[in-house]
Amino acid sequence: MSIKKFQVTFDCADPERVARFWCEVLGYVVPSPPDGFDSWGDFDRSLPPERQGAGFVCGDPSGEGPRLYFQRVPEGKVVKNRVHLDVRVGTGLVGEERLAALKAESARLVALGAVEVQVLLADEYNESCIPMQDIEGNEFCID
Repeated sequence: MSIKKFQVTFDCADPERVARFWCEVLGYVVPSPPDGFDSWGDFDRSLPPERQGAGFVCGDPSGEGPRLYFQRVPEGKVVKNRVHLDVRVGTGLVGEERLAALKAESARLVALGAVEVQVLLADEYNESCIPMQDIEGNEFCID
């Protein structure tokens, strides 16, 4: 059985804004606009009015990580996500060193508009992690 490529899709109110936030979080990039267009804005303006601003995409510049797609939906976020991203910033670190790395990344993301929900300290089963929300309230963790 072969491994499948996949993308992660976010429902949101402002696809480009949320995509650019996640580019900053993950080091992702916005791909070049389609052939014949100088910018994504030019491409967007070529669409019918109801499709303008309806979607945006970003991806891992190395091509290894999943593509992220952001689609505009009319409803706001209502309940907790059933699936969320874990942004791995403390891999291989333990104790105070791990916690310091997590707190530093949390401070960087808060400056971008994220919200720190809480700090979960290590226990006998789990290492420390920090649940957060992106700029539209989608949950994710830094761990």
